Amino acid sequence: MSDSLDRLSALWRTPGTSPRWVIWHAGGGDVMVFDKECNIPYDVDDADLAEVLRRMRGAGVPEFDDYPGRRCG
Repeated sequence: MSDSLDRLSALWRTPGTSPRWVIWHAGGGDVMVFDKECNIPYDVDDADLAEVLRRMRGAGVPEFDDYPGRRCG
């Protein structure tokens, strides 16, 4: 496992009842990791994104088409 993937391993731990990180289909073909605690997309290098998403899906992390965060303001 590369150092960058090792650093991201918390993203694909089996989610609890309210997972912190989810997969967001933001539209226009963009798929990203979203941090629900910080209410922002989580920065994953493009080179690692496909593998991170594969591992997250394997762990059962939820996926959303609608914005998965809280309203700002």
